[in-house]
Amino acid sequence: MRIVQRLLFFSFFVGIFLTIVAYARGYRLDLKQRSVTPTGIIAVTSSPKAGKIYINGEFKGATDTSFTLPPGKYTVEVKKDGFTDWKRDIVLKGELVMTADALLFPLNASLTPLTNLGVGKIVLVDQTGKLLLFTQTENEEKDGIYIFDQSKKPFALFPPLKPLILKKNLPAHIDLLSSNVIFSPDYKEGIFEFVDQTDTLVAYDIAFDEEVQAPFDVTTSMDSITAAWETERQEELVKILETLPKDMRLIASDSFRIISFAPDKTKFLYEATEEVTLAPIINPPLISANQEQEERSLDPGTLYIYDIREDKNFRLDIKDADFNDKDWKATAEKYVFWYPDSRHLVLNEHNQVSIIEYDNTNRQAVYSGPHELDFLDITSDGKLLILANLNPQTNKSPDLYVVGIR
Repeated sequence: MRIVQRLLFFSFFVGIFLTIVAYARGYRLDLKQRSVTPTGIIAVTSSPKAGKIYINGEFKGATDTSFTLPPGKYTVEVKKDGFTDWKRDIVLKGELVMTADALLFPLNASLTPLTNLGVGKIVLVDQTGKLLLFTQTENEEKDGIYIFDQSKKPFALFPPLKPLILKKNLPAHIDLLSSNVIFSPDYKEGIFEFVDQTDTLVAYDIAFDEEVQAPFDVTTSMDSITAAWETERQEELVKILETLPKDMRLIASDSFRIISFAPDKTKFLYEATEEVTLAPIINPPLISANQEQEERSLDPGTLYIYDIREDKNFRLDIKDADFNDKDWKATAEKYVFWYPDSRHLVLNEHNQVSIIEYDNTNRQAVYSGPHELDFLDITSDGKLLILANLNPQTNKSPDLYVVGIR
């Protein structure tokens, strides 16, 4: 009798345990079908929070929430008053958790001035968060080259804007706005090329850590310095390529030009230079990987985004007509930027600034106000930096502004 009781108790315990495990894995009792069917979970989040969730057009609640649903195709939408809408199609399978992370942007962005110098030219110091500002307004005390470190807040102990070298400390009659800068591999210094009043090229090596009174002339040795820097860059590029899967490494070195890596280094933007087909590296594909349609047959001259973790390749669907520069692909880093979350790209288009997800979905205009078309940057907290002149009747030159899209 005791043995039977123990067996019954053990069977009951095992049944409860299996029921809990099945429930945790998404199985539910379907009374209509009189069966136990697998379900999946869609977890919906948004930034900012408190967005309204619609699944297949039906209001379901506010973000951040998870929904247990039977397998099938679902259209998930997130909406919030005063912000752009977000939408994604998800194919849900049993026992899987799919995420829908909506990044929403305000319909009316704020605009805040950061300088009042009259900026004639801005040069990005790669992805260091620093900018070189060139001002030439016939003001001897202000004209020169300034360095703006956007990682330093306006009210920090050290101001974000500081002079690098004033024009009066350079040869007379040079044109700051037509200068060229070649950066060192570590982006701590640069060679600045100028043309003087006799159309003679002069070059100076200037470090970015403090103001320079007497710049170091490297006109005669510039070629050897830049050649050494280029060699060092190529060595760094080889190290980066070695971190890629072997098959991708071979294709990367022969068939496309890497433009930029995402901040978290899990994805990169590149331009195909040859016709080639990317063979699957992760086979079979990851179960919960991105479900958007990818393109593995590369067309020369086309931009793509490759996801290293998921082995997914997406074509960036943008056209020449979207940009002001006919040769924009040659300098794509001036027009296509990674957003700090590594999940979005920022496009500096002909008459607006747009943001698109890395898989080519949810493209939306976030700013279409006045700005100089040859400059755009993104702060570490996701705001835009633009060059604009909001009062051209009084101001001869534009200034630096931050656009609050977050």
